[in-house]
Amino acid sequence: MYSRPWNRPPADGSVGRPAFVAQFGCWDGEQVAAAERIEAGLDGIDLVRVAFCDPHGLARSKTLTAAAFRAVLRNGMDFSPGPFLFDTGHAVAVDFLGDAGIGSDAVAGAGDFVVVPDPRTFQLLPGSGPRTAWIIGDEFLRDGSRHPLSTRNVLRQVGARYAAQGLTPVVGLEVEWYLTRLLPGPPGHRGNGFGLQGAAPLVEPMNSGYQFNLDSLYDTVAPVTDPLALRLLELGLPLRSMEHESGPGQVETTFDPLTAFDAADAMLFFRTLVKQDCRRRGYHASFMAVPGIDSFDPSGWHIHQSVLDNATGRNVFAAQGPAGGDGALSARGRAYVEGLLARAADLCLLSVPTVNGYRRFAPDFSLSPTRVGWAFEDRSAMVRVLGEGSSTHFENRIGEPCANPYLAIAAQLWAGLDGMLNRTGPDGTATGGTAGPPETLPRSLAESLAAFRDGPAGDLLGKPLAACLTRLKKSELDRFETWRAAQPPQSGQVTEWEQREYFETY
Repeated sequence: MYSRPWNRPPADGSVGRPAFVAQFGCWDGEQVAAAERIEAGLDGIDLVRVAFCDPHGLARSKTLTAAAFRAVLRNGMDFSPGPFLFDTGHAVAVDFLGDAGIGSDAVAGAGDFVVVPDPRTFQLLPGSGPRTAWIIGDEFLRDGSRHPLSTRNVLRQVGARYAAQGLTPVVGLEVEWYLTRLLPGPPGHRGNGFGLQGAAPLVEPMNSGYQFNLDSLYDTVAPVTDPLALRLLELGLPLRSMEHESGPGQVETTFDPLTAFDAADAMLFFRTLVKQDCRRRGYHASFMAVPGIDSFDPSGWHIHQSVLDNATGRNVFAAQGPAGGDGALSARGRAYVEGLLARAADLCLLSVPTVNGYRRFAPDFSLSPTRVGWAFEDRSAMVRVLGEGSSTHFENRIGEPCANPYLAIAAQLWAGLDGMLNRTGPDGTATGGTAGPPETLPRSLAESLAAFRDGPAGDLLGKPLAACLTRLKKSELDRFETWRAAQPPQSGQVTEWEQREYFETY
């Protein structure tokens, strides 16, 4: 196409204008330095996947040649707003041809936006074949402003609020998921379309399950999970453990603590890599909370969190006095957990975003939280307090593993900071709130969506993203309820609709 020299674009792709990153100041000094290192090593790369996280928590990407990526690194890449418009079943939920109803024209006419790669997230994917790298990007509008529907930017803003208080939140990931063996079968295309997902993959369990942490059961998944663990370590993720949970082939993966932003990036990368790596080897990994397969136990995502004082490096949740009982928690720590409880129902949608995720809250699942409360070393509580002294931290057990990592982490950190700022007096002692937290968590997506609409989501997310999420989740819920109304009455079992909607996608 560019056989004649005058038809070739400039090497940096700028076509006579400043590079997008330089023009709008998209990077800080650390990112600039990382970009220079990437450019110096691109000769050893064949392909680069440029990805961003959509509102559903899924990585959307385009694969570029290394030569094309040289220009994209500093100029960004155009993406369609489709991932902001479609619900989990690929039904159009946001009107892009008329008034979108989200308080922003960012999706009008389905015009492109710009994804600018974050050089700090550049990773060379392990494996044979083309030398392929993966990088997470940030969403921008054409005028250089942050995209109002960017979920990654929500967490960035929450982090900035902590920094303004001289604080740094720290997050640990504990994720449960299912490993199954793929069986021969159709690819699920029949009946698939806009708003209706095809049949879920045919799979079989890896083992019988229900011998918690039994070494022999872990050995049945080890041929897949052990090489996977080495890949995660090779990529620099701070993997801590791979464990066999209760269900047949149910795995728990834990990571060492990270800064909140790095933890969210790690979660997105981890889930994406796990699904792809397992699929290439003839297996299927799913982060769906309760797969519709006989005897499968619910999977949760527990977010461990603490806060450091930047000036002293001290954990602000740790009590100064002797450890033990309530004395193991500082006043700011108690205020933080009160903030989590106060916003548990309002922001539940961001930690449990699917129809299926609320099945975890059934009373017969004793280790899944149903009531809003906290306790020391109690796995039945929504918030479990662990450790003492410098290791004191909270484990919020509310989330499902497929939640958007930026939104789930941001919601909990935002609620905790709100508690610390508004539930402690001038002397630093806890004051409590004007109203107690709700007694129970929402028991369905419908209840959660109603609480989300009436709560402070707009303050956290910005009104356009809060409105967009409301439309996306209402579309998903409406499709489920329409399908369910046409079916014979059923017991509390996972429905075919849920299995088709979530098992492969998540």
